[in-house]
Amino acid sequence: MKMRIWIAALGMMALAGTALAQGDVIAERRAGLKRMGAHMEAIKPVADARGDVRILEPRIDDMIAWFRSMPDRFPAGSGTGDTKALPTVWTERAGFEAANTRLLGQLDVLKTAAAAGDAAAFGAAYSVTGAQFCGGCHRNYRAR
Repeated sequence: MKMRIWIAALGMMALAGTALAQGDVIAERRAGLKRMGAHMEAIKPVADARGDVRILEPRIDDMIAWFRSMPDRFPAGSGTGDTKALPTVWTERAGFEAANTRLLGQLDVLKTAAAAGDAAAFGAAYSVTGAQFCGGCHRNYRAR
């Protein structure tokens, strides 16, 4: 009898640990995505003013690093709770990962323009990044 209680307790602890881990991954990805949005907001005035885009490289580097790990931040079973992720993140996983890969390519375009100090190219690439790449992923994989 005591063994059954012990096994049941272990099982409940394992389930609680899984729930906490999923809550952590959701909180981490929400925080990361908010940071990515803050980067985009901070970049906008510099891009619009055609200012010194070289100062934006650290932000773009952070974005590249974060988006490289983004698909892993959506493990199976993490679609419930405090998340706006749509089920398509998991049911259309190949499309989700392909959208992320395309975004990474676009971030490389931004980084190249920033490193060159090419404000005109950077501004054009920034406009496309938000509308086409960020927006495209949000339309398919994020609830409003």
